Amino acid sequence: MNRRHQHVNIPIEIVRTVVAISETGSLSKAGERLGLSQPAISSQVKRLQNLVGGSLFVKTANGTKTTELGKLALQQARIILEANDQLLRLGGNNVGPAPLRLGLSTLFIDEFIRHQRPEVLADVFIHTDDSTSVGRGLVEGYIDIACIYRNQRLDADVDQMVVNEREEPQIWVRATNFTLAPGSPLPILTFPGDDWMIPTLTRLGISYKIVFNSLDYHARLRAVEAGLGLTTIPLSKLPSTLVRAAEDYLPALPSVKALLCARLGFETEKASEIMRSLSTLFFKSADASG
Repeated sequence: MNRRHQHVNIPIEIVRTVVAISETGSLSKAGERLGLSQPAISSQVKRLQNLVGGSLFVKTANGTKTTELGKLALQQARIILEANDQLLRLGGNNVGPAPLRLGLSTLFIDEFIRHQRPEVLADVFIHTDDSTSVGRGLVEGYIDIACIYRNQRLDADVDQMVVNEREEPQIWVRATNFTLAPGSPLPILTFPGDDWMIPTLTRLGISYKIVFNSLDYHARLRAVEAGLGLTTIPLSKLPSTLVRAAEDYLPALPSVKALLCARLGFETEKASEIMRSLSTLFFKSADASG
């Protein structure tokens, strides 16, 4: 006698819990958002970890962070929630207005937040990460609008969503008191998947050593400010705490291209308002020249 295959289903409330923990950075704050006790939140996380076969979160000094497996689970969780809410809306069920999901490269986040009024960001969920991760979210449907920099690891489907772009020089930066001993290799601060520094230095046969490597853009800037070495950033992102390094031993770098992207078919009044703000802040020269 054949046995019917037993499907394993993940309750939607557990999926919401995973997303809430990631967005709030803590089990207790996720519980406050969802109206659940911390033991209940912990129980849901354990249940999901048993189902997927691994740890999803780890406690750090800066809060609860997702593991590599957790990042993958989070991507799928957001897709599941989006599909769930869209399905409910088909029959006219009011599940609340879906927030606009804005993805920003970490290079854009400070200036964007500084120029926004609180009421403009009402019903907007902001996700900030490296450009590759934000671009992936755009393609997979859990980010609606994105402001990122083009790189070799971006999904090709992102090109179909570009609504504005601007090319700008990329420059070397250093601390004001940084000096390089004659004959020493360049101490550089990189990030995983660097397309610019290492390829350029290698192609020209310039000696270098990597002294710092992190996806955290702001941590990299702090390390440069401390005098650890040199890094590269788009010209428009030069902070007042650093200076442009124009020494003769530093090679010219390829330019970089900023992209403003929107999910296909996604048009709302809030989206138009946010896109106008992004265009004014980061693509004004492109608009003027066009």
